[in-house]
Amino acid sequence: MKNIKLHCKKLTIFSSLFLAFALSSCHSDYLETDPTTAVSESAAYSSASNLMAIINGMHRDMYYRQNSSQGQNGQGGMMIILDALGEDLVFPSTGNGWYISTVRWQDQVNATSDVTFYPYQFYYALIRNANMVIANGPSVPAPTDADNVTIKKAIGEAYAFRAFCYYMLVQIYGKRYVPGANNTQLGVPLRLLADEVPMKRNTVEEVYNQVNKDLDEAYTRLIGTTRAAKSHFDANVISGLKARVALTQGNYPLAVSSAKLARAGYGLMDKAAYAAGFNNLSNGEWIWGATIVSDQTDYFGNFGAYMSRNYNSTNIRQAPKAMNSKLYGLFPVTDVRRQLVDPTGNHTSLSLPSNYSKFPYTSQKFLSVSLSDSRMDVPYMRAAEMYLIEAEAQARQGNEAESKLIFNQLMLNRNPTYTASSNTGTAYINDVLNSRRIELWGEGFRFLDLKRLNQNLDRTGANHSSVVDNNVMTVSNTDKRWEFLIPMKEIDANPLIEQNPL
Repeated sequence: MKNIKLHCKKLTIFSSLFLAFALSSCHSDYLETDPTTAVSESAAYSSASNLMAIINGMHRDMYYRQNSSQGQNGQGGMMIILDALGEDLVFPSTGNGWYISTVRWQDQVNATSDVTFYPYQFYYALIRNANMVIANGPSVPAPTDADNVTIKKAIGEAYAFRAFCYYMLVQIYGKRYVPGANNTQLGVPLRLLADEVPMKRNTVEEVYNQVNKDLDEAYTRLIGTTRAAKSHFDANVISGLKARVALTQGNYPLAVSSAKLARAGYGLMDKAAYAAGFNNLSNGEWIWGATIVSDQTDYFGNFGAYMSRNYNSTNIRQAPKAMNSKLYGLFPVTDVRRQLVDPTGNHTSLSLPSNYSKFPYTSQKFLSVSLSDSRMDVPYMRAAEMYLIEAEAQARQGNEAESKLIFNQLMLNRNPTYTASSNTGTAYINDVLNSRRIELWGEGFRFLDLKRLNQNLDRTGANHSSVVDNNVMTVSNTDKRWEFLIPMKEIDANPLIEQNPL
């Protein structure tokens, strides 16, 4: 049977953001059903396998959803955007212009920019699909026990998608969550039904409450089940998401327990695997990620087309990605994470062609399949992150001895000559946070970490170019630009929405 396209029935949709992508499945050949060219939306909920096909399509959109720009491709595009706003991912050249206005902090304060629009559209499209699966899944026929299991898993993954997307949206468009406060500041609209009626923005607290509720529901449905691939959600991934959310909310006991559950069964990779190019989902440390198969590649839109060191694209040739030289200098040469960075920029082990620009402190953490193939598996969650969450959360509770036990395990794995830190209090927590910075470099965490920690952006004294950065070297933690503007298309379509301050 051939692949066929899901035919979307006409819907009365209020927001133009949802009109374009009412069902992400509408633009892709997801369903293996009748040998025709299209099926109705109702057919998508006619069987357990079709219901899971929608979930498969949503996972595909995580790495293959392109907006109006090739630099905005799924979660990988979001990872680049969020790190470009930070200080640790350095753009040594403007290259051919990709992400430069983001580096300059110009995009998120322009309500008509693609970068302001993209996360809103991307995550809400996934939320709408999740809402439809949650609403329709219980009525899908289940003639066999296997069908029952498939439906249970599909609905569980839909809850996980909704939680993940709202967690991303509220961090991007809302003010930071303040542990211990009421958090009545504006978040994002909580759409829990697949309708598009005008809605006000819910508070940050309300959004986080829903995120936690959805994660609990997803965990209940997915615990004890197996997943088809690491691109899907399972109980470990849900626990990892719980750990992230708990850390953001300052719920440190839950962050510790959830991080332990998330990394269960996932050991830290050895030095050889760490240096192999961060491109293989089968790596035993990777808990969640995406694989791009050859017939679904997006060539110049893939994560590897911008973040790898070896793909033969104009962006890679002219603007290879570098690490903050101050961060690099915090770690010894024996640390494998530093060994992925070449202070000369030559990367002789890669035998790069002569037309590749060379800049100091460029990284070869990420490697694509080849010079002519930009595909690479994309990491969304790794065991190392869970070690770092656990260490930070323990330390913030005053449990430094317990924190150092877990932190030392990670550090000895990354640096066999590591000597346990004698620092205590804030100084020790900074050790953990700096390790988090170098460990998760390029994986999309830095902007959100700065916001979570209520820290200033500081690019001074490192290898940042004032020309590339347009002299945006520092940004106060009180600056309004930490909240993306609500995209103008939503403002125009929804009379109840309130814009963030300019």
